[in-house]
Amino acid sequence: MAHFNFENELNSILRMDGPLSRGPGMRKPKTDCNQSVNSSLNSSTTAKTPMKNLNRSLGPGKTPSKTPKSGGKPKTPGKAPKTPNAGDRFIPNRGATQFDLGHFKIMNNTTDNKDDELLSPSQKEYQRVMAENLNGTDVMENKIISYKQKAPAAPDGHQSNLRVLYSACKNPSSAMKKTLRVIPQVPERILDAPDILDDYYLNLLDWSCNNLLAVCLGGSVYLWNAASGEINQLLQMENQDDYIGAVSWVKEGNYLAVGTSNGDVQLWDTAVSKRLRNMTGHASRVGSLSWNSYILSSGSRSGAIHHHDVRVPQHHVGTLMGHTQEVCGLKWSPDGKFLASGGNDNLLNIWSNQFDASADTAPLYSFTQHQAAVKAVAWCPWQPSIVASGGGTADRHIRFWNCNTGLCVQSVDTKSQVCSILWSKEHRELISSHGFALNQLSIWKYPQLTKVAELTGHTARVLHMAMSPDGQTVVSAGADETLRLWKCFAQDEQKKKVQKSVGKEKSSLSLSSIR
Repeated sequence: MAHFNFENELNSILRMDGPLSRGPGMRKPKTDCNQSVNSSLNSSTTAKTPMKNLNRSLGPGKTPSKTPKSGGKPKTPGKAPKTPNAGDRFIPNRGATQFDLGHFKIMNNTTDNKDDELLSPSQKEYQRVMAENLNGTDVMENKIISYKQKAPAAPDGHQSNLRVLYSACKNPSSAMKKTLRVIPQVPERILDAPDILDDYYLNLLDWSCNNLLAVCLGGSVYLWNAASGEINQLLQMENQDDYIGAVSWVKEGNYLAVGTSNGDVQLWDTAVSKRLRNMTGHASRVGSLSWNSYILSSGSRSGAIHHHDVRVPQHHVGTLMGHTQEVCGLKWSPDGKFLASGGNDNLLNIWSNQFDASADTAPLYSFTQHQAAVKAVAWCPWQPSIVASGGGTADRHIRFWNCNTGLCVQSVDTKSQVCSILWSKEHRELISSHGFALNQLSIWKYPQLTKVAELTGHTARVLHMAMSPDGQTVVSAGADETLRLWKCFAQDEQKKKVQKSVGKEKSSLSLSSIR
């Protein structure tokens, strides 16, 4: 049985070399191929032949040297032949790319071109012509990559879907309105101020809530009614050599404090033109005044600051000794917690509202960043802990201080002497008056500190400023003996409408509650 099994296996092996019943017939190898096969087998026994060569030698027939025109590999059914630029990657056409021009522009931008700014127009034109002649075209106007054909135009009646993004506003005309307000560049009115002192360290102007403007002219104080235009003289110093150094209205607007050159502080009732008190104590002239409810603070040339309680006979309730030279700037914060004092010793001191007549108190903060006298001092109305201070000719900076942290939060170089600062009640802005060289008023956006406008017209330095009760008009007093009224903070019309509507709602609610 084993003999028959061996014959069956041999027949099955030999059947593999028989002719195929299906498909094309086999190609008969030539005798040369058999000889090559035998030689290759013989050589494989003597030397190690790579499998790659062995497979080549065992192949049927001679391999053609050239690929047939119809293609060497059979085509796979159901798949299209791959064509160039039709696959999964994009091969751009670099025929329109100017590599020389791109290299020239890159090298030209990386070089130092500071010397080109010193060239004259004729030299710049000469270089342009030379570059055009060398490169064959204007290098700066030519593009590195250019398209030979323009994009096709959209068909008639086509509307882009992106148009919806730009037409979402219901009223497109409202979006085109200007957001910047118009600031008049000329004053509304100009008043004469003869004999006004050209002294940087004095404060000779203040505007009350009753629309009365107090102006100091030498040894006299005049009151100008802004509503009627009436002018009245309030007082006149007895001695011809004496003069007025400062004026300040109480918050209620019915009393006026006056500082004199002989060191006295007077309190006047403007309704009856009568002096109520004469408070002494300073050793030299009083050049700055500021109210905190019933407490009147006064700064003198000696560097001392006195607190006066105008309700009691013993008015002197405190002394602050933090300056070695004249106190020329003095302002209480809106909430009454801090007092800022600026002096000719380049210091800005911040004091608390604790009054102690028995001992000298030290300031909470003493800022030394200014390089000149600090006269311009103003508190922010919507941030009571922020105070702005301006330096004189050697400093020219406006600095902003946070009295809660004791840090300088911002500063700006005004390029001129800072004489006075006022914050706007209607806008997030402030206005500053300056001396040499333009004698201008500058309006600044806060906190960006970008300049909104410059108001010019004074021919000498603008020493003093005051704001109207409604916060829309600013009056400036210059050494050119003129007063100029600027309506630079006009109220927003939309804000007016909102306030009117709120007022009507409140009145209707009150009437309904009464009924």
